[in-house]
Amino acid sequence: MSEPIKHECGIALLRLRKPLDYYREKYGDSLYGLGRMYLLMEKQHNRGQDGAGMVNIKFGMPPGTTYTDVVKSNTATPIKDIFQRTYADIENRVKGHEDRLSDMAWVKDNLPFSGELFLGHLRYGTFGKNDIRNIHPFIRESNWKTRNLIIAGNFNLTNINELFDHLVECGQHPVQMGDTITVLEKLAKFLDHENQRLYDEYKAKGLSKIEISAIMPKALDLKAIVKKIAEDWDGGFVFGGMVGYGDAFVIRDRHGIRPAYYYCDDEVLVVASERPVIQTVFNVPFEKVTELPAGHIILSRYSGEVEISPCLEPVEKQTPCSFEHIYFSRGTDAQIYEERKKLGALLVPAVLEAIDYDLENCVFTSIPNTAQVAYTGMRDAVYAYTEEQKAKKIAALDHKPDWEELRKILSFRPRMEQIVVKDAKMRTFITGDDQRNDLVSHVYDVTYGQVRTNTDSLVAIDDSIVRGTTLRQSILRILDRLAPKKIVIVSSAPQIRYPDCYGIDMAKLSDFIAFQAAIALLKERGMENVIQETYQLCKAQLDLPRQEAVNHVKAIYAPFTDEEISVQISRMLKTKHIRAEVQVIYQTVENLHKACPQNTGDWYFTGNYPTPGGNLVVCRSFVNYMENRNARAY
Repeated sequence: MSEPIKHECGIALLRLRKPLDYYREKYGDSLYGLGRMYLLMEKQHNRGQDGAGMVNIKFGMPPGTTYTDVVKSNTATPIKDIFQRTYADIENRVKGHEDRLSDMAWVKDNLPFSGELFLGHLRYGTFGKNDIRNIHPFIRESNWKTRNLIIAGNFNLTNINELFDHLVECGQHPVQMGDTITVLEKLAKFLDHENQRLYDEYKAKGLSKIEISAIMPKALDLKAIVKKIAEDWDGGFVFGGMVGYGDAFVIRDRHGIRPAYYYCDDEVLVVASERPVIQTVFNVPFEKVTELPAGHIILSRYSGEVEISPCLEPVEKQTPCSFEHIYFSRGTDAQIYEERKKLGALLVPAVLEAIDYDLENCVFTSIPNTAQVAYTGMRDAVYAYTEEQKAKKIAALDHKPDWEELRKILSFRPRMEQIVVKDAKMRTFITGDDQRNDLVSHVYDVTYGQVRTNTDSLVAIDDSIVRGTTLRQSILRILDRLAPKKIVIVSSAPQIRYPDCYGIDMAKLSDFIAFQAAIALLKERGMENVIQETYQLCKAQLDLPRQEAVNHVKAIYAPFTDEEISVQISRMLKTKHIRAEVQVIYQTVENLHKACPQNTGDWYFTGNYPTPGGNLVVCRSFVNYMENRNARAY
């Protein structure tokens, strides 16, 4: 994507189900779990570069000893930082005791992160500053293991203010109003209540406090506790959590918006945000890694038992995030790779029409780096079309062709070149807008000598076009230096029209070039009344209960076809400095669903939000736009 946007975070949960000696003997590694966690987190680094954190729980540690280890970082390279510090600490403790590394009892007593249960998190900050206090996992500490709670999540909730207010109404005084801390305190509240209820029940039976402490882990129903609060969450989420005595859970929202995959055998239970990560780290085939169904919970007991079961009431239609498959998830997933290729292939008919089917005078390229797979699909579809045209030419000959005539037909091959090159990230200390924009335009460079001046069309594919800023200020300007006759920018995603409130950092309508184009068309055609009427309707929504909210912003786009908005975007992107004709082609929503039939979440394209909180967010975002408030809508 030429305009990177912050988005979904990533989680990794690992439970070692065998005694620690087993991993030492089989894999020759006294810190097997820690090594697997490094790989699980590093191979999901695409999911979060603002911060990283990890917690480990050791089972069976006696009172007076540490049984949880925690490390967090918000440095420029947080994953590298937390593991460098962890292994440096381990090396210092091992120094002089190298012979004890085969003694797993000594390892567990003396080395950090040598326990049985891990929870890791990779953060992209969509809420709050990138302060170390905002780095997951979050911990509510207690001297009672059954009250010691740890959580981490890949989520955004639209009703976090309601949840916070409920805590205050219960008499609590939260020290922060962050989304994760609110979820933590809410879960901790129910955990405390259940602890107290069980304590009172067992005390009435005459059991001692020590006896009650021993029984409590078996008696606590962690699934029921999680279910009580998760029913109230409006949004997309995958939460992982651990309780100090060793139970752990991962729960996925009922709409399946945020992704979660798991693998379980007699050695490990592992949960991660992406499937190929698990495949690579544990060397298991595609079919062995299972997607956690929407609304389900994975419960790992300290005894080693694992339960995967429904937890939240199901919805009629699940809507997993399509942006995961368009852009966010690693393209190494077998399914995602094929889907991205198909996204590129499905654009070819519109591209051919845009260049008047003149393949002889056209060059195809991609905008680095993540559009490469869609480009491959587009390339293959163009090649297939070319072969079909060759066959038709030969079939149409009214004579037996000689070798030279056949060779001329068969030798033609569309030109696929690496035209756009992305240089290392450039920084500028210049404050003047014009000078800064000039430097920004040099983030990309071009390959010279491949485009024929005023003759060739140049087709460049990108994953998506969000704001259009990079296209306007950089990519189109440098492509125009090659003097093509026409520049066709192709987006493998449809027009992004509405804010996301379930994980992606796209909260402001005014940021979207599709929205800007629709507003411009309304003004050009004397339809400002639509803007004002929409404003009044949206403002009225803010006083309604969340469940009654309606997305009135759809009225802004209703008067226009997709093509009309694309034409307007093309006009907006073609500045006075660009000589070539410019055309922007977007994927259709229909073709998106053909390419990604399982990930049907498309609210950022269609405005069809799967939860009522989404409708309230888009209305609030429009009110913010109309009232010139540069604020998030959730």
